[in-house]
Amino acid sequence: MSNNLPCLRHLKIICLISLTVFCDSCTKNSQSNTAYYYWKQNFKLNAAQTELLEKTGNNKLYIRFFDIKWNTKTKLPYPEAIVNFQTTTPGRHITPVIFITNQTFEKLSPAGIDSLVRNSNQLLEQLARKNHIVYQAIQIDCDWTLSTKATYFSFLKQLRTISKKKLEATIRLHQIKYQFKTGVPPVDRGTLMFYNMGKLSADPKTPNSIYNTKDAAAYIGTLNQYLLPLDVALPVFSWSLQIRSGKIIQVYAKIGVAELENKMRYKPTVNENVYEAIDNFFTAGVYVKTGDLFKLEESTPQLLQQAAQQLSTHLNTDTTRTIIYYELGNLNLSAFKAKDFQEISARF
Repeated sequence: MSNNLPCLRHLKIICLISLTVFCDSCTKNSQSNTAYYYWKQNFKLNAAQTELLEKTGNNKLYIRFFDIKWNTKTKLPYPEAIVNFQTTTPGRHITPVIFITNQTFEKLSPAGIDSLVRNSNQLLEQLARKNHIVYQAIQIDCDWTLSTKATYFSFLKQLRTISKKKLEATIRLHQIKYQFKTGVPPVDRGTLMFYNMGKLSADPKTPNSIYNTKDAAAYIGTLNQYLLPLDVALPVFSWSLQIRSGKIIQVYAKIGVAELENKMRYKPTVNENVYEAIDNFFTAGVYVKTGDLFKLEESTPQLLQQAAQQLSTHLNTDTTRTIIYYELGNLNLSAFKAKDFQEISARF
């Protein structure tokens, strides 16, 4: 028996080396790129935004070119909030985004699809040509439903044909969970919008509605079975819920932690991220009454690290995906640094 001990030791070493090599080969095969949405109507980058885009985003932007809404008077779809480029885009990789209301497809007749496709593509080409933008793909943002699926999918098929571009579509969490009911859009790629997953609530103990692990877990169990390659959109915004007499009065993106930590106007409550007004006043055009509560819901680097960790374990790992942050135009650059985006995207 003792003569076999050296052989056993060598065998253990060989097994450990083999296991190490095997584990290394089991690391994710996916690669992630970073990009940003730009949603403001006036496209104008300042120096800090430009620097962040160059450092972390490979100069890749998803710019909202226009919205399409339904005109109840003319009973026709019409474009709104058409982008105005105040900053040129040389060297940038631009994907135009068109936001379309679900109501448009509720009201649109099958006969109207063709003209909507042609008009949308024509306006897109005009804006791109005027601003010297060359694009390879188009993204459509629409929260379709069962009743609008057929019309919306028909629109996508025709747009894909007439534009001769790759087509992308945004995907909400409920459309992932119930994909066999809501359908999978006929596009080349989807972008999973991994935010706004909870309910807005006046209850100060209700979790962050922008992102929380419990609500997210209810939707992503079958994510790796989704029938499209997916990019991911993550939130870099915050808002405050103004609460009076136990009811939400309004949601304000402009009232953030800097305002709520003003001790001349607010005091913290026993609930985390909930503040109480101690006087009557106006701020950012908002009337605040003594006793009003403000529930702050934030996206922070730490929260997005948690979101990335949770989501990445459910995604297919055999693809290159883009992590798109929403959105650059209103990004608080004192809360997020370049290294935050690099570290979060690297988790995918």
